[in-house]
This record gives sequence, structure tokens and C-alpha cells, in this order.
Amino acid sequence: MNDPRRVSSRENSSFKALRELIGDPRRQGCALVDGIHLVAACFARGIHVKQLLASESGQQNAEIAALLKRGAGLDCLILRDGLFREISGVGTPTGIAAVIEIPAVPAGEISGDAVLLDAVQDAGNVGAILRTAAAAGVRDVLLGTGCAGAWTPRVLRAGQGAHFSLAIREQVDLAAALASFPGTSIATVASGGDSLYDLDLTGSIVWLVGNEGAGLSAELVAAASLCATIPLAGGSESLNVAAATAVCLFEAGRQRLIPPGDTVPTQRDGDIKKGPYKAGLMET
Repeated sequence: MNDPRRVSSRENSSFKALRELIGDPRRQGCALVDGIHLVAACFARGIHVKQLLASESGQQNAEIAALLKRGAGLDCLILRDGLFREISGVGTPTGIAAVIEIPAVPAGEISGDAVLLDAVQDAGNVGAILRTAAAAGVRDVLLGTGCAGAWTPRVLRAGQGAHFSLAIREQVDLAAALASFPGTSIATVASGGDSLYDLDLTGSIVWLVGNEGAGLSAELVAAASLCATIPLAGGSESLNVAAATAVCLFEAGRQRLIPPGDTVPTQRDGDIKKGPYKAGLMET
């Protein structure tokens, strides 16, 4: 490994560059991944690691030492523990992080299933949805304006490596993207839609998922092929948006496992039709 450079002051130019990177990853073209699991995932997936960071105390950890050895030849910074904590953003960081290049925005149209996020603002929710999409075998995730940045540290931590299995697009005109999709589009609403369990979900589907408080925009609800509501127990008003997305994606996956010729729940009339539906929210 190249001799690591030690950083002990906030005035250090490398430290200042890291703070700028955290503030606006897309503008910088790079992102900071934090923790043993995510750094190991970058190496395993062949993600371009530009720089390794370790805390002074983190160097003593055997797993971190192994990752630093694996990154022999990379630029490496050893930060004072307090500075590393500041960069990490968590109270008790593991002591290793990496600066990676953000993968290029995918070209071409959506293929197969996709999830479209409309102004989902909470970083934990966005990261959890990305993680769920990857686990459900969905490749394309499109984030509209108002969403938490996909490559910010909190979203990356919540995604737990899912980013590296996905084609992620940000700042997307969701209405335009929806118009170009040839399959079924389903707007998820808290009430007024068809029961999720009455729908045929065996074909390609674009799932529309809305803001934590306001739900989906009226424009997207109107543009969707149909609306779906998850039936809840009496007294329950809504699900967290990430939990609701997981229910939808895995219900579709369950239906696709049913052998040909067996019964799959479908809409009562068998047609895909538009509302009117009430634009609701999938969570509180």
C-alpha cells in the first residue's frame, strides 16, 4: 500500500474536500460509503474506489486492516478519530470508509419492473426502498424531484449495498418516464384503490410510490393504469412507505411463483382501467 497520509486538522485540504463531497455527491461525481460492510461490498462488486479512509483507532481492527491491505495502491487517509466521526456522520463509526465514483446514469428505457419515487424525502425510507427493490429483483429505480439523494451517506447506509445491484436515475421527470413505459403502472394509495390482492401482478409493472405526507401527486395518480391499496386491519390508517413498497413488490413476486394453470388473484372484472381514485398516502 502507498504510505497513508495522516489528517489531524479540519483545515487540511483533503478533509475540506471530503466535507464538500458529502454535501453534494452528484455534483462531485463521487460518494462516500461508510463501514466495513459497504467498503467490502465495493471491492466485491468491482466498484471504482478512489480513496480509502480510516480512523486512527480503526486501523487496529482486523477486518479494517484486511480491507486496507486489499486496497493496496489506493490513496489512503488516516484521520484523527474525531475528524473521522465528523465525516462519517454516526456517533460510533466502525472506522473505515471509501470514496467511490458514482456509476454512470443508465441509458435506455426501463426494462421489466421498476419503482418510481415521488418526493420521498426521508433518507432512511429511500435507502430501505432501494434495498427492498434489489432484494425483490427489481433493477430500475427512478427518483423524482424532492427525493433524498440516492448517493448521500444516510441513504447509502440504509441501502446496505443495494445501490450496486440497481440502475438508479435521479431528478427524473416521472410523468414523462411513465408515458414511455409500455406495461402496467400502479399508483400506490392509502385508500380508494383496488385491493392489492385482487390484482394480477404477473406482468411487468412500474410501481409509483409517493411522499411521506402528501402521497403521490394527482398528476401521477391520474396517469397510472390503476391504483392499489393494501388492506389494513381496522383502526390502522397507513403503512410506512418502505414497508408498503416491500408488500407490493413481494406480492408480485409471490404471484409469479404460482405454477401455470393455478389460480392467481385478479381484478374482479379482469380489466385494467383508470380511476377515479383518491390520491392518498402510503404512510405517516
